[in-house]
Amino acid sequence: MLKDYLRLHFIVLLWGFTAILGKLISVPPVELVFWRTLLATTGLGLLLTLKKQSVRIPLGQAVRLLSVGSLVAVHWITFFLAARLSSVSVCLAGMATLALWTSLLEPLLLWRRIRGYEVFLGLLTMVGLYLVSQAEFDQLLGLAVAILSAGLSALFSVLNVKLVKQHSPLRLTFYEMMGACLSIVLFFPVYSLYFTEGAGLHLALVSWDWLWLLMLAGVCTVYAFSASIELMKRLSAFVINLTTNLEPVYGIVLAVLIFGSEEKMSLGFYLGTLVILFSVLIHPVLDQWNQRRQRPVTVV
Repeated sequence: MLKDYLRLHFIVLLWGFTAILGKLISVPPVELVFWRTLLATTGLGLLLTLKKQSVRIPLGQAVRLLSVGSLVAVHWITFFLAARLSSVSVCLAGMATLALWTSLLEPLLLWRRIRGYEVFLGLLTMVGLYLVSQAEFDQLLGLAVAILSAGLSALFSVLNVKLVKQHSPLRLTFYEMMGACLSIVLFFPVYSLYFTEGAGLHLALVSWDWLWLLMLAGVCTVYAFSASIELMKRLSAFVINLTTNLEPVYGIVLAVLIFGSEEKMSLGFYLGTLVILFSVLIHPVLDQWNQRRQRPVTVV
């Protein structure tokens, strides 16, 4: 059990490392996500082959999964863009609003009742964001893009709630990564014409880019995802959700260790981030309390 817990924290550490890798790789965010999704699709395809799992699904379901994959592409592009418009720490502070976005989108898309404690935690998150924005006003654009990216991630997660019941997680992710890659390929002509200032696509990888990219696609995507699925068989959803919420903490600590003074923020930033992280970490605790409270009492 201890080995499983340590492995879970290592996986979350890898997810916290993705923003750092995105900043280290020289290619622009759109080209970066193309490479990541292409390599992830290839890796997941090999993994499915090794596990002797078929990739065949009905056409209508395939189109649905590929469409959700395009949403993943936009989420990752805005995520890496936020890390470059600001610092990694500010990007991860914005991404920590994922729980707030989820609490807003789930009642709308899944017809779930609004929970009072989620409204309170949402207001608390807004206070934290205000403190961060006031402390790092010069990085406000990066923070706004990161918050948008968190919203897209939450939308993707809510849509996957229904899809994951119909497909195995590996097959589902394979199609979504393929959809993300294909959507970027289709976007390339427009992107090259209107968003590159005449420079065209920048797909060439230089120096250490290949190493960072292989770590991003192979270790932080394919390995981390498949390992997390395996742990879901033995660890409770509560433990996994609570640990996953530590991703911004690990990411910010790693950013300070790797980039040094470039990632050192003001006191207001850390106070605001602590407020956001408190609301994120307490959310699964309150969720579990709410589930226990709603369970019927058995009279013997």
